[in-house]
Amino acid sequence: MALITMRQAITDALREEMHRDERVFIMGEEVGVWGGTYAVTRGFYDEFGEKRVRDTPISEMAIGGVATGAAMGGLRPVAEFMTINFAFLALDAIINHAAKIHYMFGEQMRVPVVYRAPGGGGRQLGATHSHTPDVIFAHFPGLKVVSPSTPYDAKGLLKSAIRTDDPVLFIEHHTLYQIRGEVPTEEYVVPIGVSDIKRPGDAVTLVGYAQGLQVALEAAKQLATEGIEAEVVDLRSLRPLDMGPVLDSFRKTFRAVIVEEGYRTFGIGAEIAARLQEEGFDYMDAPVKRVAQLEAPLPYSRELEQSALINVDRVIAAVKEII
Repeated sequence: MALITMRQAITDALREEMHRDERVFIMGEEVGVWGGTYAVTRGFYDEFGEKRVRDTPISEMAIGGVATGAAMGGLRPVAEFMTINFAFLALDAIINHAAKIHYMFGEQMRVPVVYRAPGGGGRQLGATHSHTPDVIFAHFPGLKVVSPSTPYDAKGLLKSAIRTDDPVLFIEHHTLYQIRGEVPTEEYVVPIGVSDIKRPGDAVTLVGYAQGLQVALEAAKQLATEGIEAEVVDLRSLRPLDMGPVLDSFRKTFRAVIVEEGYRTFGIGAEIAARLQEEGFDYMDAPVKRVAQLEAPLPYSRELEQSALINVDRVIAAVKEII
């Protein structure tokens, strides 16, 4: 096992898959000569050349359209959007074409494309660069949506995303590039659409993903000092959504708090809460609580931004309300 950052895990996954399959290529703004906005593809331009590491114009509509078309033509593009907010400009290519072509043409054509998109708040990038619109993309059948919370999952899930014949939106939280974790040095993949128990417990179920999962883990650590053992479930994938581990945990703890950085209204947490009510009602001893971002555009001011985002104290308070 190697102790590496999430950034390095993503870099390693891309490099290994490009060596494994010559159909894989990278495209996006500043991914080549500059090495990527978050330095994920640094050195790739010299290693693989301009044919397979392609700097594009500043046009997400073009990036999304060309990547989708290249995938239909037999290649396996990995298209990087500088932030997930800019992916709104490519919604037609992603949602209206890539996610539907396999279905509309009776399985005669596949679209093996990966759209990489950093997202979330916490880096003082202002209101238009700090969205967590994951639920918008996860709403549509045909598109797989993945958002890892650890270096191990980031590498394994990205390798799976590149190898699948379906379009995948791979969301990387801005603030998680520097977190470290153990990653095997040998070949491995993590299956898309499988949730994971990150911490066992029996008092309450905490459900999260990406930055929300990290907040949940820290809250569980602090709760344990008071004798409250929380079980933490990492969704990892938003579509397909694996509720199995969540329901298994809920049947053991009878209580749940969902931690998400997106907005509470119409959010991922609303879907999880509805599923718990529909499929686990007999085990429900308290209302399902949701901890989410405050419903306002994120401000540039660091203090104001942090006050709007999810945090450990809010999770602990929610847990204590239902215990």
